[in-house]
Amino acid sequence: MGAPLLKLGVVLSTMAMISNWMSQTLPSLIGLNTTRLSAPDTLTQISPKEGWQVYSSAQDPDGRCICTVVAPEQNLCSRDAKSRQLRQLLEKVQNMSQSIEVLNLRTQRDFQYVLKMETQMKGLKAKFRQIEDDRKTLMTKHFQELKEKMDELLPLIPVLEQYKTDAKLITQFKEEIRNLSSVLTGIQEEIGAYDYEELHQRVLSLETRLRDCMKKLTCGKLMKITGPITVKTSGTRFGAWMTDPLASEKHNRVWYMDSYTNNKIVREYKSIADFVSGAESRTYNLPFKWAGTNHVVYNGSLYFNKYQSNIIIKYSFDLGRVLAQRSLEYAGFHNVYPYTWGGFSDIDLMADEIGLWAVYATNQNAGNIVISQLNQDTLEVMKSWSTGYPKRSAGESFMICGTLYVTNSHLTGAKVYYSYSTKTSTYEYTDIPFHNQYFHISMLDYNARDRALYAWNNGHQVLFNVTLFHIIKTEDDT
Repeated sequence: MGAPLLKLGVVLSTMAMISNWMSQTLPSLIGLNTTRLSAPDTLTQISPKEGWQVYSSAQDPDGRCICTVVAPEQNLCSRDAKSRQLRQLLEKVQNMSQSIEVLNLRTQRDFQYVLKMETQMKGLKAKFRQIEDDRKTLMTKHFQELKEKMDELLPLIPVLEQYKTDAKLITQFKEEIRNLSSVLTGIQEEIGAYDYEELHQRVLSLETRLRDCMKKLTCGKLMKITGPITVKTSGTRFGAWMTDPLASEKHNRVWYMDSYTNNKIVREYKSIADFVSGAESRTYNLPFKWAGTNHVVYNGSLYFNKYQSNIIIKYSFDLGRVLAQRSLEYAGFHNVYPYTWGGFSDIDLMADEIGLWAVYATNQNAGNIVISQLNQDTLEVMKSWSTGYPKRSAGESFMICGTLYVTNSHLTGAKVYYSYSTKTSTYEYTDIPFHNQYFHISMLDYNARDRALYAWNNGHQVLFNVTLFHIIKTEDDT
């Protein structure tokens, strides 16, 4: 763009110089007196007797230079000389006209080039504007991604602070392990150098402390839900399946309870593999029908809500009989305060790292969720917490480390929307999505041993993995 504009500037400057030269220099070349103009394009009346006069110069509409020349009066004495001078002047003017014509042609060509470049520049300007808009959009997207990453990291700040406090404890553990390792290595080289019984007690003490530390690590705050993993497709649209969180991996039986009412049959499988293959090991015929799908197996016994009542039943699989039953005072039942999908899901029994729980609603709490910690032997309510979350607006709920997590729906798009900590008696709104693959969840329970959520999803038995963020508790924690 710079070169054509420079050319045009040179042409216009050259034309101005030529015009000025013709008005001032030509008369002096032939010995004539020059009278300066008082203003551009204005004629000053001068007598022709004074000689050849160049009055002014201007441009016609095509940009060509025009000179106005007046000849002096003729006399016989000077006629030949004046004629010669006239011819010379005409030749110069003709030469100048030809030069100006060439310049005019060049100017027209450059002008067309400038117009073409202007069009190209407008196109480039539009492209640059589009690039700028795209860059802003991209930057906005990147900024949003960074903001989401920061939002995910915000809960880690108090945890990192806690780790500072725990660093000393971990360092002590490492030092003791290092010391004991050195002692054991020395024993291999020199039997009897140390009191074996004393050393054995130190190892047992350290093992106990480490196990206690690991127990503290089992609890954490829910950060993420991934999956699901489809284990099997069977049964009706509604039901429950579960394992015992207190059972060993070697004796990890599966229990299967189809439908939410009008049923008393519990099917048992020796392992997940047998459950998948359909190799049933035993069938239990309960003394009462159950209500809903919110049962739980804990320490070898089944806990369920007796149909059309607020009574909780504890049934021993090993003994094949009821060990305890108790009415859950004021608890709504038989679709008075169910989850959003109904199905007599008024009373939800669950277990976590802390123990056995019941989640339900009462008229006294305006239909909002009540959390009660139960004695696993007697079913007595040891302590209760009243929340402000409506039970009928909850899709499902589950307990992890003494905190209740509530979903906002049982259908597609469900997410963990609310949590209530029984430790601090405080709540918060959360936003933890999970994939409801089969569009209708009628059972969702946490298993502390597997670190997984067991779900019945529209006739599919599925597992969700959970990610917990752990906080190590020290001796000073209350």
